[in-house]
Amino acid sequence: MSALLAINRLSVAYGGIHAVRELSLEVAPGEMVCLIGANGAGKTTTLKAVSGLLPPHGGSVHFDGQSITRLPAHEVARRGLALVPEGRGVFPRMSVAENLMMGAYARRDRAEIARDLDQVHALLPRLTERRAQLAGLLSGGEQQMLALGRAMMARPRLLLLDEPSMGLAPLMVQAVFDIIRRIAAGGVAVLLIEQNAHLALKTCARGYVLENGTVTLSGPAAELSANPAVRQAYLGD
Repeated sequence: MSALLAINRLSVAYGGIHAVRELSLEVAPGEMVCLIGANGAGKTTTLKAVSGLLPPHGGSVHFDGQSITRLPAHEVARRGLALVPEGRGVFPRMSVAENLMMGAYARRDRAEIARDLDQVHALLPRLTERRAQLAGLLSGGEQQMLALGRAMMARPRLLLLDEPSMGLAPLMVQAVFDIIRRIAAGGVAVLLIEQNAHLALKTCARGYVLENGTVTLSGPAAELSANPAVRQAYLGD
C-alpha cells in the first residue's frame, strides 16, 4: 500500500536552532502512527512543518502522492490534513457550536457539513450538551474533545495530534483516546505525538523514536515497546 503521508529527509531550522534533521517517516491510509521522544526532540516542529505552519529548510512532504512541502497551512488543510495542536487551540470566546463550524470554514457542501456535524455530536455527546457554552469555560478534557470535533468537521484523511493527553486527568485521558480510536476505526489516518509513550505505543500500530531532530528507531509498536533502550528512556523501566 502506498503511503498517504511521506516525509523524506525533512529538515527545519528556525531561531538559529536546527530542530529537525533529515527526518523520514510514512503513514499509510487509515494507519495509526506515533512519534515519541523527549521534550525538544523536534516532534511538534515536525507536525508544524507537515501542516504548513513552519517552512522546511530541506527535504519534502508528500500527501496522497502530491507535494505539499511549501504549501500554506490553509491549503494543506484543504488537501485533507487536520492538526489538533498542543494546548487544543480552541477559540475561548466563541461557543462550542461556533468552534465546530470553524472546522468547516473552507467547505461549501452544506448538506454534507450538516451530516458531519450530526456525526460529531454522535461521537462527542458531551459537546451536544454544551453547544451554546463558551469554549473557554469548558474543562481541559472537554476542550480537547472540542478540538477533535472541530478537526473532524474539516473531513480530514489524516489527523495530526500533538499531545492530546497533556494536562488531563487519567479518566479523561482514557475518554479522549477512546474517541481517537473510534475516529481511526472510521478510516482516518493518525500521526500522534504523545508524552505518555506507553499509551502512544499501545494505541498505534507503528512508531518512530525521535532524538535531537532525527529518527533513531522505528518499527511496529510492539517491537518498540519491547526494545530495552526505549523501555529505559521512555517507558520508565
